[in-house]
Amino acid sequence: MSAAQPLQHVSWQAVFGHDDPYSEQADGIDAAVEVAEENGFLVVEGACGTGKTMLALTAGIDRVRDPESDYERVLVLTSVKQQLRQFEADLETINGNLPDEWSPVSGLTLVGKADVCPYSREGVAGVDDETVYDRCEGLRERTRNLVGDGGETSTGTLVSEARQTQTGLLDSGSTQGPEYLSTAGEPTPYLPETAEYGDTEYCPFYATFLDDVPEDGDPIEAVPFDLTDRGHIDTEELVRLSAGYGTCPHSVMGAVLPHAEVVLGNYYHAFDPTTVGSFTGALVDEETFVVCDEAHMLEPRVRDLVSDGVAESTLRDAENELTRVIQPIEFEDAGKSSADGDAGSADADLVRGELADADVTLREVRETREFVSDLRSEIDRRVNAHLDRTLPDWRADLTRLDDDEIPLRDPEDPGVDELTEWADDAGYDEATWLRAESVGAIVARILNEAEDDDVRRAAPAVGRTLANWTRTDHVAYFRELELERTWDETARQNTWRRAYNARISLHNCVPGEAIAERLGEFGGGVLMSATLEPMAVFREVTGLDALADDGRPIEERTYGLSFPAANRASFAVDVPKFTHENRGPRGELNPTRRAHVDAVCEIARSPGNVLVGMPNYAEAAWMAEALSERLDRPVLLDEASDDDATEALKTEFFGGDSKVLVTSLRGTLTEGVDYRGDRLAAAVVCGVPIIDTSSPRTRAVKTAYDRRFGSTGKGGRSGFETALTVPAVRKARQAIGRVIRGPDEVGIRALVDARYARESWDSVREYLPETEREEFGPVSPDMLGYGVDRFWSSLEGD
Repeated sequence: MSAAQPLQHVSWQAVFGHDDPYSEQADGIDAAVEVAEENGFLVVEGACGTGKTMLALTAGIDRVRDPESDYERVLVLTSVKQQLRQFEADLETINGNLPDEWSPVSGLTLVGKADVCPYSREGVAGVDDETVYDRCEGLRERTRNLVGDGGETSTGTLVSEARQTQTGLLDSGSTQGPEYLSTAGEPTPYLPETAEYGDTEYCPFYATFLDDVPEDGDPIEAVPFDLTDRGHIDTEELVRLSAGYGTCPHSVMGAVLPHAEVVLGNYYHAFDPTTVGSFTGALVDEETFVVCDEAHMLEPRVRDLVSDGVAESTLRDAENELTRVIQPIEFEDAGKSSADGDAGSADADLVRGELADADVTLREVRETREFVSDLRSEIDRRVNAHLDRTLPDWRADLTRLDDDEIPLRDPEDPGVDELTEWADDAGYDEATWLRAESVGAIVARILNEAEDDDVRRAAPAVGRTLANWTRTDHVAYFRELELERTWDETARQNTWRRAYNARISLHNCVPGEAIAERLGEFGGGVLMSATLEPMAVFREVTGLDALADDGRPIEERTYGLSFPAANRASFAVDVPKFTHENRGPRGELNPTRRAHVDAVCEIARSPGNVLVGMPNYAEAAWMAEALSERLDRPVLLDEASDDDATEALKTEFFGGDSKVLVTSLRGTLTEGVDYRGDRLAAAVVCGVPIIDTSSPRTRAVKTAYDRRFGSTGKGGRSGFETALTVPAVRKARQAIGRVIRGPDEVGIRALVDARYARESWDSVREYLPETEREEFGPVSPDMLGYGVDRFWSSLEGD
């Protein structure tokens, strides 16, 4: 059951986790509570030190604990794991300071199956990070089949069988007891293998959960612990309490989430259609107070989640699955058995029965297979033609091929794409695209019943993508073929499939409508980040203005740095613009490149670690090499790599003597990384990190923004500004925000590029909040060294 509510409401000060809030916090909490009661949203840009996490939690919990409020829970969404930990810590602080008569605020952190499945965590029973989803679904399906209508047994029998296996080992006379599976420091009641009933493999953890769910009852009744007085439940505690009892931690997590007062997750849990449809749908309603943390990432994150696509290899697998459903009937009609061909274990009666129940004809399945086969041939033709045109001798050395895009329409002139036109000419109309969705679903159902393999069927994903291809418009969505560099030794030599994974992609260029639609389903909440300005742009591209037009109140707050101004120096260095045209080839140290190296070297004389952000990884490599030749301290280079390599690099940077770390402003080290204390003395940003504007997809996004938010939009800004420049400046601001993280920290923040320093046709100074424009005074390169020396000398004098 959910945590008990106080009998009467006390003002939010009773929830707030510290003695006294900052003035900004108090103002923000008041605003959030007030606007949430009107089913609206508060948008907060708050610099580090504002206390945004405690602000949002306090406002949300206050609404949940008020018996006169309609809110039942707080849902926190963030894209940064470190921020998730901060919310967990602040919730613990709140629980540690509640009035004595209040019960703790119940909380839950949502994670993926791989993090909670006992088999996956311990790497047993053929389950690991790569197989956990397929294995889990297969085991669950077989467990349900054993106990469902017409099943062979009951959940109670399955649980008893699994537990008796352990007892049987003890009774066998063995001198050693059974080796129970342990996880999260707790033994489970089962062996490190899945259980079997007759010849059918099943999951004893899931069987236990099903056995504990009362008929027609709430799944919360199957949870083996009480939320009351427990406070926040993190991943390790969830697994320990669930698996130790013998039940499925992931199922328990799903049962608990509608009842927890605070649920912590990521953007997938609210904006990914599949995740919401299968797991977190209960959270998406008017009783939820939603908190979107790191909200400057809301637009790009949701754009990815509401885009679609399918690989050519998945099309191949779907074609094979369609064939395996068709063949049993073809063999029967020809007087053969399914054993005469590669038809899997499906039989004709099963196929006919399932198709009849789904109201799908065999003819429709055949036509879908033909369509998928012809589509693969057309993709093959287009990829070959593109490579022959752009690199005629590509077959001679496949290792030269890089990632590539093949647009299926003019990115700057929206219209019907070439793949749709090809289908029309080939006789495949809109109904053919749409029909693939229902056909894909029934094919997966037939094969799941006929075959024992724990695999994710390709047909449903293919069917969904093909249906979406014809449903969506051609301005907001851009269609293309993506060529992702890979290597497949099993593919034929001298074919593109050996070097590439091709994918038909449906990119959502303007996700604001999807964001607004989903936010509109919540009761209200807070969207917050350290970098949201210009607010007018943020409101427009995230659909908040559309919500306001529908009567949902939208309030704004902007809070600057509250720490002592004397502890920081901020420079907008007036050196030549670090643009593609100005900087030239990386092998030449022309005046633009020299000016940027000189500026970084001046700041790198600071007594401590220095972080340098460049527009991309290639420029970061160039800068690191140039600095290594000039500086007498170690220079580290961050390259695009996995999490383990990044963590090792951070450890090296933070340890020992002062160093310089050079990275890309589009990497992971300039956002969400904690550089508290003396870990960082300065942060330097060279250039404005605008993404490659020559990419067809980028040009399509710019065009879509021009049409949606250009001269006809409320801001009257161009698509280039809205889609490219503003997000780039936010990236730069995130990087310089790494320096000052507390009231006692000191350091230098530098934006190195004339576009930050003075007004011009392509100046970005206007995109800085007013407080930052005042702090980042323009400085000439010849005065930068003086400014650096004066700042550090002033601190020594103190």
